[in-house]
Amino acid sequence: MTKGGALPKGSEIDIADLGSQEKYEEVKSSSKTITLRISKFNPEKDHASTFLEFTVPYQRWTTVLDAILEVKSHHDHSIGVRYSCRQATCGSCGMIINGKPRLACFTKISELDSDVVTVEPMNNFPLIRDLAVGFERMISTHKRIKPYIIREDSEISSGTKEFLQTPEDVEKYIQFASCIKCGLCNSACPTMAADSTFIGPQGLAQAYRYIADNRDQGKDERLRIIDEPHGIWRCHFAGSCSQVCPKGVDPAMGIQLLRGYLLGYRK
Repeated sequence: MTKGGALPKGSEIDIADLGSQEKYEEVKSSSKTITLRISKFNPEKDHASTFLEFTVPYQRWTTVLDAILEVKSHHDHSIGVRYSCRQATCGSCGMIINGKPRLACFTKISELDSDVVTVEPMNNFPLIRDLAVGFERMISTHKRIKPYIIREDSEISSGTKEFLQTPEDVEKYIQFASCIKCGLCNSACPTMAADSTFIGPQGLAQAYRYIADNRDQGKDERLRIIDEPHGIWRCHFAGSCSQVCPKGVDPAMGIQLLRGYLLGYRK
């Protein structure tokens, strides 16, 4: 077991700001600690995954990503992890944290209520290394449902400066526009675990986002795309996708509303 030393990057206390090593040691000694278990596996050379354990200090504001980067910076530079914005906007740092798909930068250690934090790569995604997974299939599926406004005209060709919407028009789709493509919903989906060709909750929710937008004219085209054996009808409505979304998107509801279009209940 490796013992952690420095405070996690991104915390409100930075070594450079403390002014002295003595002050830093004082702050470190007053911090609580957790055991951070990190899954390590390189498909190119390893036969099985293992867990490395590190004792890491944390403050009430320390996130799981802070702790991982602390370990990566000071103890094991080889740990593979994807991250970018560190403010739950880019969707890069999705992983399984204590058994649940979460964003590492959006998950505070103090809110996990556990002395042991276990981090693993997301389920239902091809593993690149350690905590980093490949998003190629999800992005390909996202593109397939045509995630943009489809119209026969445009503001320029029609002479209309803009296509206006009422607040009621926007309310029909706005929550689905908050998707950051983090993949947590796909990772939580039991159907994706059983059917690797399933479109998935992320793609289906985005199909609804554009179909529900009254500026869009591509409803029939998108419904044909998702109305297939491995499309919308493969969803068993477990609802786990909606439970893990960090942005409050409800893919399960979007899927049910899409079925309403296909069954003729909605127009």
